[in-house]
Amino acid sequence: MESDEAAAVSPQATTPSGGTGASGPKKRCRKPKSKDDSQTPSSQQQSGGKMKESGKKTQQTPSVDEKYSQWKGLVPILYDWLANHNLVWPSLSCRWGPQLEQATYKNRQRLYLSEQTDGSVPNTLVIANCEVVKPRVAAAEHISQFNEEARSPFVKKYKTIIHPGEVNRIRELPQNSKIVATHTDSPDVLIWDVETQPNRHAVLGAANSRPDLILTGHQDNAEFALAMCPTEPFVLSGGKDKSVVLWSIQDHITTVGTDSKSSGSIIKQTGEGSDKNESPTVGPRGVYHGHEDTVEDVAFSPTSAQEFCSVGDDSCLILWDARTGTNPVTKVEKAHDADLHCVDWNPHDDNLILTGSADNTVRLFDRRKLTANGVGSPIYKFEGHKAAVLCVQWSPDKSSVFGSSAEDGLLNIWDYDRVSKKSDRAAKSPAGLFFQHAGHRDKVVDFHWNASDPWTIVSVSDDCETTGGGGTLQIWRMSDLIYRPEEEVVAELEKFKSHVLTCASKP
Repeated sequence: MESDEAAAVSPQATTPSGGTGASGPKKRCRKPKSKDDSQTPSSQQQSGGKMKESGKKTQQTPSVDEKYSQWKGLVPILYDWLANHNLVWPSLSCRWGPQLEQATYKNRQRLYLSEQTDGSVPNTLVIANCEVVKPRVAAAEHISQFNEEARSPFVKKYKTIIHPGEVNRIRELPQNSKIVATHTDSPDVLIWDVETQPNRHAVLGAANSRPDLILTGHQDNAEFALAMCPTEPFVLSGGKDKSVVLWSIQDHITTVGTDSKSSGSIIKQTGEGSDKNESPTVGPRGVYHGHEDTVEDVAFSPTSAQEFCSVGDDSCLILWDARTGTNPVTKVEKAHDADLHCVDWNPHDDNLILTGSADNTVRLFDRRKLTANGVGSPIYKFEGHKAAVLCVQWSPDKSSVFGSSAEDGLLNIWDYDRVSKKSDRAAKSPAGLFFQHAGHRDKVVDFHWNASDPWTIVSVSDDCETTGGGGTLQIWRMSDLIYRPEEEVVAELEKFKSHVLTCASKP
C-alpha cells in the first residue's frame, strides 16, 4: 500500500528546455559569471569553465563523479525523500517561504530562488511552489530514480520577478515570509512583497520589476551579508564598505499606513513604473563600524532585535548592541585562520554562535567566553570539509544540530552533543559529524532548513558543467533512523526483524 501511495506522488521527471549555466566564479566562487562578462553561454562555458575547473578536471572530476555514483546508489538507504531539480540558470540562494496547503501525503510550500543569467535574458527572483512529500510516504525505489539533467515534478515556477541585477542572496521576513529581501551587486537592499508583485516574463529588453522598498545606507556594494530579525521587522546588512547597517521596515510602514493584521506587510499602490528609483526608500537606524575588510555575513540574536553579530574578510567576529552605540561590544580577532564567510546564531541558545571560513572549518563560540590571549577561543572546531565553508545554519528542530556547506560539494550535518560521545567504530569520521549529503557535484552555495517540515532541507549548487544546466537544486530529508534516539531505532528494527522472520517461516 505504501509503495502505491508513493508512486502516486512520484511521477517521472521532465527534461528542461533551453539555457545553460554561465560560469566564471566571483570572489568565494559564489558567482556564476563575472560582472563584465559579455560572452554567450557556450563560450562562457569554455572560457569561464577553465577558471573554475583549473587544475581540477584531470585530478578531481573523476573522484567527484565516483563519489556521486556511490552516493546515488545509497539514496534509498540514507534518505526518506529526495527531489533533484536541474536548473536552467544558476541560483546562489534558496529559501523556504510559507506553507500553503497540507494534504494526506504531501504539503505544498513556497520556495524562493533566483536565475543568474548571461545577459541574454534578465536576471530574476523566482517564486516556486514545491510539493514536499511527507515523512515515510515515498518508496525507496522511487526516490533514487531521477535524471540529473531533468527538472523535478515537485518544483514548479509560480511567479517571476525581473530583478535589477543578479540575486546574490535572498532572506525572508520571519514575521511574514511573503516579504523577502535581496542583495545584488549594489549598495542597496531591495525589499519585495512577492504576493503583490506582478508576474513578469523574463525576455530580453524587459524592464526591471519595481522593488516595494529600497533600504539605503551603504557606501559601497553590499553583496552577501543579509539577515532578517526573528523578533521584529528589522533588516541587517554588511558590505564592501566594511560597515554593518541596520534598518526597520516599520519605518516605512508607519509613513504609509498598515493593517494591524498584516504582520509587517508593506502597503503601497502597485504602480506600472519599473525603475527601481521610483520605489520608496528608507534610511538606516544605525551604521556600525569595526571591521577592517568586507563584511561577509551577519546574524541577529534570536531574542533581541538590538543585538547582532557580523563576520568578515578581516577574520573577525564582532558582536554589536544597537542600544550602546555604533562601536563593537566585543571584537574577536583571529576567529579563524582565514576570511570568515558565514555566521549563524543559535535560535535555541543565545550563547552559541557558529562561524564558517575559508580555512575549511566551522567553529562554535560561546559569547560568554569568546577570546583567550587576545584571539578567538572557540568551544570546538569542526573539521570535516576540504574546501572553504560557504554557509552554516542551526537546525530549527534540535538545539545541538547544524548544517554546513562548502566548496567541496558537501553539506555536512553535525550534532555538537555527539562530540563527546564519539564511538570507536566511527574513528575515521570527524567528531560530531553524523550525516553527509553528497548529492551535489560542485560547491554548495546555499541551503535552508525547513521550519515547517523539520529535517527537510533545500540546497543549491553551482555544478552547471556536470549537469548540462545551470546548477542543481535538491530537496531532501534523511532517514529518521539516522537522527532518532538509538534505543528507539533499535526497538523499531527488532520489531521489523521479528516481522521478517515471521513472514519467512510461513509456508
